[in-house]
Amino acid sequence: MKIAGFYSFNSGAEVVQKKYAKELNEVKQILISVDAKKHKTKRSEEKTMRDKVLYSPRSLNKEISDTFLEMDWEKKRVLCDYPKQYYSEGYEPPKISKGAFREMDFIKNKLGVEVQFGKYSFMVYNVCAKMTIFHNMGFIDVGIEIVPVKELAEDMSSGVSYFEQFVWDLEQRGVSDIDIPVLILGVAP
Repeated sequence: MKIAGFYSFNSGAEVVQKKYAKELNEVKQILISVDAKKHKTKRSEEKTMRDKVLYSPRSLNKEISDTFLEMDWEKKRVLCDYPKQYYSEGYEPPKISKGAFREMDFIKNKLGVEVQFGKYSFMVYNVCAKMTIFHNMGFIDVGIEIVPVKELAEDMSSGVSYFEQFVWDLEQRGVSDIDIPVLILGVAP
């Protein structure tokens, strides 16, 4: 794969390049080491593109994940302890699994990385919620979000968001005082 797009959200590019140059080089090495063509293995069952061979997000994620882990990046999972005091009097909530959690794909030296080849809402959640949560918990200081550019997304299942759309939305949203610096990387085959 190649890195086709760079977007600096809340000075993310500047902070990552200044404080995490070594880790950023590792991220770049990992991404360019992936041969995207090997992952064009998913036969579509969608009406609009029946039998078209698409990139498999699951397969791409697995190779990327395996390589991050080989380079000593760690996944970080935190258990969710949901508060109960906000329910209305008389409402008895259903039992919630004790195994509920949130997970950051990769962390090294307080740099968090998320890889998202899914729906738009997950990209926004990663940058505008999850990374802030992991920052507030003291696990990361800054983040990198890896997403497909439109060229790649067009050969994935329908509904997969892409770099260009994500950047436009972030620019229209603006930066909030709780947002952490995030470098958005758009990848292409």
